[in-house]
Amino acid sequence: MTFAHTPYDGSSQPFTIGLKPLDPAAWLDVDAHYGPYLAEKQRLFSERPDDVFAAEADTREAQQEVAELVAAHMDAHFPQLGLPALDPADPPLKAASLMVQEDLVLMRKGEDGWRLAAASLCFPSSWSLAEKFGRPLADVHEPVPRFGRDTRNAELIERMFDKLQGQVVLRWNWSLQNNPALYHPLSNAEREVRASDSPTRFSELDPAASAFIRVERQTLRKLPRSGDILFTIRIFLDPMKRLSEHPDRKRLAGSFADQLAGLDPEQLEYKGLSAERDRLAAALRAIAEREAGTHAT
Repeated sequence: MTFAHTPYDGSSQPFTIGLKPLDPAAWLDVDAHYGPYLAEKQRLFSERPDDVFAAEADTREAQQEVAELVAAHMDAHFPQLGLPALDPADPPLKAASLMVQEDLVLMRKGEDGWRLAAASLCFPSSWSLAEKFGRPLADVHEPVPRFGRDTRNAELIERMFDKLQGQVVLRWNWSLQNNPALYHPLSNAEREVRASDSPTRFSELDPAASAFIRVERQTLRKLPRSGDILFTIRIFLDPMKRLSEHPDRKRLAGSFADQLAGLDPEQLEYKGLSAERDRLAAALRAIAEREAGTHAT
């Protein structure tokens, strides 16, 4: 049993910028779930379009640039898939998002720095597009410990965005949730309630049995014509209990437990794990110590 990506193995550290160069040929990620991901996007666009798409009126040309870039990449690297039939009346960014498993976010430089100017966001990881749309990066990152306005990290990110040219860069993130939903929004009000209530969200008997590891593969690249920056987010969901079947479970589960144990109170609150970090870390250590051929029940 293998997982596509395991940034919790020590190769990436949580709550760091952690940008790394990426071969442009590996820009977009396609796997066996391509069809189901696109079907889920279509469902969300049909049932809750205002929750998953937003765009400033003057971003149409930049959206078209994204659509052309995505279509060219898919034709070059995944020709066997064929591009799905698209509605020409759709905004180009929506059309582009229906070619790929990634969500697509367009960032534009303005008087207050880089802001979220357009997005097709069907699979948010505990945030709300409506609350972030049109906001500068520092405000988008406000809930993230030490990444909000007037922090060193906020200044560094602005500089990195300014300096980004033709290269593609990659970063990773992870979180834990108690269901396999790709659409996983969270408003600021819901975040406050979660922090005050400190609910138990995972199984009392075995938290690993009800926990899903949500990995985000994020890329950034500057668009050559518009100068806007395209931020892509690809979601991977794996049941934590499947780590028991991984041939390298001792290292993976042990490193994951170490990362959980190393989170400070603010970071735990942001990830919604304040009440359950210790139980989850213990469950991971139990997986790491489990003998080969034995699995959680």
